[in-house]
Amino acid sequence: MAVLSRLLWRRAASARSFCAKSDRHILSSPLSSAMPANDSSGKGRNVQWVFLGCPGVGKGTYAARLSKLLGVPHIATGDLVRHELSSSGPLSSQLAEIVNQGRLISDEIIIDLLSKRLEEAQAKGQTGFILDGFPRTVRQAEILEDVTDIDLVINLKLREEALIAKCLGRRTCSECGGNYNVACIDIKGEDGNPRMYMPPLPPPPQCESKLITRSDDNEEVVKERLRVYNEQSRPVEDFYRLRGRLLEFDLPGGIPESWTKLLHVLNLDDHEDKRTAAA
Repeated sequence: MAVLSRLLWRRAASARSFCAKSDRHILSSPLSSAMPANDSSGKGRNVQWVFLGCPGVGKGTYAARLSKLLGVPHIATGDLVRHELSSSGPLSSQLAEIVNQGRLISDEIIIDLLSKRLEEAQAKGQTGFILDGFPRTVRQAEILEDVTDIDLVINLKLREEALIAKCLGRRTCSECGGNYNVACIDIKGEDGNPRMYMPPLPPPPQCESKLITRSDDNEEVVKERLRVYNEQSRPVEDFYRLRGRLLEFDLPGGIPESWTKLLHVLNLDDHEDKRTAAA
């Protein structure tokens, strides 16, 4: 396939220089080498992380916060797809049909969009990254393995009941693009599972009348996305687990509680002074 061949051909000239890594890390435990040392100039950490998890689990929320906290680009394939959808480009109609049906987008399309984004980052002099929504298949993970080095893969997990409610409650401001959630999730503790409470994330007054729902956020499509994820993307977790790079993180509740605990398991407690800035 032309796109895959082009991406692999570029790896020496593009991906290696973008990642600024000399050799691959095989982690003895997920966090043992998750935070690369500062570069020769003494500048900040250039982490190369991946976020995994079911659609709607919150990958974008936590990846964006960590991106701001650590000063590295947050590259979300979902955002790349939505940008392409709104651009009326050659892929727009094809992508609209795939997304509205809840199907996974092909490797070739995703890799083409991602490769363009990496080239843009390189042109801006950006190093390191946090990938969100990629890879979704073992084949994509194998291609990524050939192209660059991944230090850590954070797998966010959430009970399915909460996940479906969260997806159905998502709203976006049509004017400013802000993301909010109107669902108030309160699941009683049972069968050894603790109570889970996730309060809504309401919009500010100026956005209340401008909220829209994504066309693919209906119960039928959400459940289909979860089925497809379980069938095709779960093996990606095993791919990274076998390589010692997978960190499993069960979201205990809403953002305030989960964010603090995520920073702790990532050994980022020393970033206390930056928590407010990333919130």
